[in-house]
Amino acid sequence: MYAPASRLAIIQALIVRDLLVRHGRHSLGFFWDIMEPMVLATGVMLIWSVVHDSSLHGVNITTFVVTCYLPLTLSRHLIGPLARLFRSNASLLFHRPVRHSDILVARVLSEFLSSTTALVLIYLVTVTLGFVDPIEDWPLALAGWLFTGWFYGGVALLVSAWTEYWEPAEKFIAPAQYLALPLSAAFFMVDWVPTGAQHLLLLNPAVHCYEIFRAGFFGEAVPTHYDVGYLTMWCIALTLAGAAAIYRVRDRIQVN
Repeated sequence: MYAPASRLAIIQALIVRDLLVRHGRHSLGFFWDIMEPMVLATGVMLIWSVVHDSSLHGVNITTFVVTCYLPLTLSRHLIGPLARLFRSNASLLFHRPVRHSDILVARVLSEFLSSTTALVLIYLVTVTLGFVDPIEDWPLALAGWLFTGWFYGGVALLVSAWTEYWEPAEKFIAPAQYLALPLSAAFFMVDWVPTGAQHLLLLNPAVHCYEIFRAGFFGEAVPTHYDVGYLTMWCIALTLAGAAAIYRVRDRIQVN
């Protein structure tokens, strides 16, 4: 059994190793995980600002794009890279101090921190230039971002276990993410749809992540719909189910 400090050092080393393996030692490589969502969000903001008016349903269009594409990028970065994560890093398990959970936590933290850094940089630049309105409720915006990471992190646990059980499962991840987009409220707000459809949309916990995040950005001036308790129950359930699935799948991983 290793002390928490030693466990933290192992996770830090795994994060550094992951960056080196994926990007090499080129300086651009280390920053690409941060730059990629920034480039995507900036491009979309420019296009939307040309195609649409400066506001959409009374919401600043560039602020709306930030609250749309940054959580979307976070979900993609958490789910996609965790497919077959253990099998592709099985050689690390030769080292006795390294556990399956260390590999998992290192990758999740790496993806979450890179997406969070991109969010902070995009926000600071766009607010300074006057393109995005300042956040109205910082604690609520932070809660929305953390809930987004928690929810999609739980989904990523299940995806990681699923792809270890069944190799072809990896092929279904990207299509499933695209199919889920229209129901996630990524490109619209719940208040914009009819009341009957709102109740159906709010059954999807991902919708609550976007709505909480946007409630923090826009404040009380823009109506938002979310239930923190409902979302918390989903996050806990996904985390427990994902952890149980990971525990059961460990024996299927062969170290060659």
